Parts: sequence; structure tokens; C-alpha cells
Amino acid sequence: MTRDNLLTIAAAALCVGVTGALANDAARPHAVVSPAAHMSASAPAPAAPPVVNQTPMALQAARAVLDGVGVESGARLTKVQSAVNTLAANVKRQSDPNALKLAVQAYYSYKTAHPEQVRKPYLYFVDYGLDSRTPRGYVFDMQALKVVEGPFMVAHGRGSAAPSEGRPTRFSNRNGSNATSLGLYLAQETYNFTGKTAGQRYSSVGLRLKGLSGSYNSKARARGVVAHGAPYVTASRAGRSEGCPAVEPARAQRILPKIANGGLVFLFSPLDRTWMRQDPWANGDLGALDQLASAE
Repeated sequence: MTRDNLLTIAAAALCVGVTGALANDAARPHAVVSPAAHMSASAPAPAAPPVVNQTPMALQAARAVLDGVGVESGARLTKVQSAVNTLAANVKRQSDPNALKLAVQAYYSYKTAHPEQVRKPYLYFVDYGLDSRTPRGYVFDMQALKVVEGPFMVAHGRGSAAPSEGRPTRFSNRNGSNATSLGLYLAQETYNFTGKTAGQRYSSVGLRLKGLSGSYNSKARARGVVAHGAPYVTASRAGRSEGCPAVEPARAQRILPKIANGGLVFLFSPLDRTWMRQDPWANGDLGALDQLASAE
């Protein structure tokens, strides 16, 4: 059972439980003090009724469901840290101590919520906190916890940095921005990509991407943000794209079909702290748990 299913059951149980508690309280007889009681102070007080568990069964069930979600979340966090520890040994540089951790957290969070969509064990990770002359891309096998390929050069969008800037500093989900969009993507179908650079047309395998991080990358398909090979990416430097995480043409032929139709892609930068705090998959949205727990 997925975390979303558990939360739905918990919410329903809480509603029933709170309603039952109010109904029980309304039906319970309340003591009425008569005037005569004030005049007979020496009369013995009636025995107190035995204390019973007043918590409705539905409320107890909701509590149990919440405990189950907590166990599930704790197990996932342990799995995340274990995977990070294993993969980090082969990740040469990170622009932020949390770069790899957020990528792995996003992968497992989305896979837990949508196992039917994550049909491949591959994660294409790019650390855009590193500059375009530094290898910043990896493909991980999240089942075997090993690096399939990387580190390698990856382009960023020309709307994210001036030609003189090697590191992207601006990120956008807006049409026409030509900027990189941060967050988690689902790798979908491959197709024959054609592009133009320095007045020359070229072709490559292309990989369509579906943005999963809400307003941060939801327009990826509409904007034509895809993964593809490009001649302006070489073994020593990466040029600028129109927002696509482009790689060397030969590398694209190797890795993009592998992650297509069910792999995940995660584009990271420490320069957008708001995105780092708000990405629903990288941070594991536990707000619903907190609300349910406090509703008691």
C-alpha cells in the first residue's frame, strides 16, 4: 500500500473518530447539582464512575495508520542514506553537501508513490552548481547502487547564464526563457532530435522529459526541454542549450535509450534555495502527516 493510500485511510478514520467522539460526549449524561445538595454538605459524595477508554475505535485506527506511515518514512530515509553513502564514493565533486542526497531522496520518494511509472532503475543526475568546464553528470543504477556512466559534461540553458558565466545562476519554467528548470523528471520516449548550432544542423537521439516538480518544471514538454546529444558538448567543456541537459552525441546514444520509458532525471543547483526547500520529491512532503497527527 502506498503512502498516499495510507494517508487517505488515516484522514477518513480521523474524521470518523472525531465525529464519534463528539457524539459520545453529547450522549453522555452530565451531573446536575440540585439546590438541596448545597444544604446537605455532610451527605456523602456519590462514587466516581470507573474510568474507561474514551478514544473511539476509528481514532485509534487512525493513530495506528499514522504510526505505519512513520515506520515507512523512517525506512525510506534509512534506505536513502545507505544509497547516498554507497554512491558518494564514486561521485568526485558535489557543489553542495546535500546535492546527491536530494537526488536520491527524490528518486525513492517518487518511486514509492508511483511504482508503476518508474519502470527502469536508472537516475540521470546533473549538479548544476558546478561550472560547464567541470564534469557534472552521472547515470546511476539505483538497483545495483553503482555508477553506470560519469562524471561527464552536461550543457545548461543559455537563459540561465551569460556566455562568460560557466555556472547557471537563473532557472525558469517559463516558455521562451531558454533556461534550465530544476527538479525531478520522468524519462519518457526517445525520438529523432534535430538542432542547429553555429549555422549547422545536426541530429541526435532525443529523450522527452515530463516535469514532476510542480511549478519548477511542469512545462518541460511544452517548452521542448529534452535530453539529447549536441556537438557543442565535448569531453572538455559544455556549451549552452535552450534549457536542455544535453551531452556529447556518442554518449547520448549510449545512455538515453537506457533511461527512456521509466527512468528518472534530477537537475540540481544550490543557487535556488527556494526550490531546494519546496521541491515535493526531494524533500519528501510530510506536511499531511503533521496535520493528521495534530488533528487529534
